[in-house]
Amino acid sequence: MFIVAIGWMYVVFMMSITEATPVAGVMTFILYGLVPVALLLYISGGRQRKRRRAAEQQERQRQAEAADLAATEQEPPP
Repeated sequence: MFIVAIGWMYVVFMMSITEATPVAGVMTFILYGLVPVALLLYISGGRQRKRRRAAEQQERQRQAEAADLAATEQEPPP
């Protein structure tokens, strides 16, 4: 996916340097290049973010269970 983004940024960069004014070149680069590529990379990274979030939640749950187990082991018997 990154090779597509790099290729598109190259094409947009070449388009932007051929614009008549620097302002038009910058706007072309931002609107045709940065915004669509950022959106594409954000959408394509959704599964990875979801997996990372689930792994962090499982780790927090394991830590909480370990803390509970340690607390019950340290309590003196009645």
